[in-house]
Amino acid sequence: MRKSIIFGFGASLILLFLYFSVLSLISGWDFAVSQFSENWYWVIGLAAGFGIQIGIFTYLRALHRAKVSGKIVAASGTTSTIAMISCCAHYLVNILPVIGISGLAVFLGQYQTELFIVGAISNLAGIFYLLSKAKKFKQNHTL
Repeated sequence: MRKSIIFGFGASLILLFLYFSVLSLISGWDFAVSQFSENWYWVIGLAAGFGIQIGIFTYLRALHRAKVSGKIVAASGTTSTIAMISCCAHYLVNILPVIGISGLAVFLGQYQTELFIVGAISNLAGIFYLLSKAKKFKQNHTL
């Protein structure tokens, strides 16, 4: 159980590190802090939800007999990361034409709140999925 908590907390910190790293690379540390202060409740919520999923997933995997797919955690983590970074994506428009994906940056910037909501729903779905697997495993392995 302790390992699961450490992994979950670590996953949350890694997601926050990724958030601050990407934003700092785009427009500097002050910009990253500014964006975080405007959206902290979404960013912290998404990071915490992802960490909870990693914690539950790690716990289930530690039971060895629990069959649980990592696909839902991967999908939710990707969604959370995209949602977190979407807050600054419109600033990428200046450099993305070189890469050829400026339309994506405009889309992400324009639908920031909706992406945060999708990320939160994705996190909740992943948590409920993993909790249902834990409950099913517990029911099948008790006297």
